[in-house]
Amino acid sequence: MNSWLEVSLTVSGELAEAVADVLARFAPNGVTTEQAVRFNDEEDEGTPVGPITVRAYLPVDEKIEETRQKLEESLYYLGMIQPLPAPTFTPVADQNWMEAWKARYQPIPIGKRLIIVPAWLESPDASRIPIKIDPGMAFGTGTHPTTQLCLEYIEEYFDSQSSIVNRKSAIDIGCGSGILSIGALKLGASFALGVDIDEASIRASRENADANGIAAERFALGLGSVAEILAGNFQVRQAPLVLANILAPVLVRLFEAGMADLVAPGGVIVLSGILEEQAETVIIAAQAHGLVLTGRKQVGDWVALACQR
Repeated sequence: MNSWLEVSLTVSGELAEAVADVLARFAPNGVTTEQAVRFNDEEDEGTPVGPITVRAYLPVDEKIEETRQKLEESLYYLGMIQPLPAPTFTPVADQNWMEAWKARYQPIPIGKRLIIVPAWLESPDASRIPIKIDPGMAFGTGTHPTTQLCLEYIEEYFDSQSSIVNRKSAIDIGCGSGILSIGALKLGASFALGVDIDEASIRASRENADANGIAAERFALGLGSVAEILAGNFQVRQAPLVLANILAPVLVRLFEAGMADLVAPGGVIVLSGILEEQAETVIIAAQAHGLVLTGRKQVGDWVALACQR
């Protein structure tokens, strides 16, 4: 027996709230709305555009036919004020939604030594260093090529300079979930500073650090970006390893703000979040601020760069 009956209507923005109010009277678990998003440029976070689909889920019980009839009557009366499309009803089989969601995420081997592991699983490969991340959080789960390319560079960096880099620090600009800093700390860095302009990222980074057994004194976190670090607001102003997995236009602006000065002499900065056609612009910006390109990695359309000061 189906446990839920989905009811949905696609309406204009001015009608969406009224339709949602009607559906909410009959849906004990609330109402969802969906709308298309248009991206106006490379940095646009998305602008909602077009009609809105309003959905609700009715529990299938002995009163479902009565509930459906009352809902249709309420929509009919609303439609007398302004025409509405007919609602669509779709039976939905019950399942454990949380378990189904978790089943989509599996461990991801990275490079030669790392493996990203969903926080609720044990690592299937004892020979690799696990980075436990909760994919329920945004801001970097390890599934995107830009994150994977950064982690590969971090691993190579520590493998080639382990005798020098151990006990050294790393700076992570736009730390997101903290995955890059956690990788650096597990590979040998004694300290990492992660900064982000989003408070949710700071919370996510701390929770993921705790899941990986990384003490707060080894992983400092704070709101801010390049300017705040250079101003001395945090424990370090420079590091031999700097990480920045951000959109390419933002990387260019951060170079203008002094990001190259965060790299200690002889140190390396790993840049990612760069589409192939944007790579040359980022390289030019890096070189204009005294950095030398030492490596380039690419997966699909995404590029990561390594530069040395």
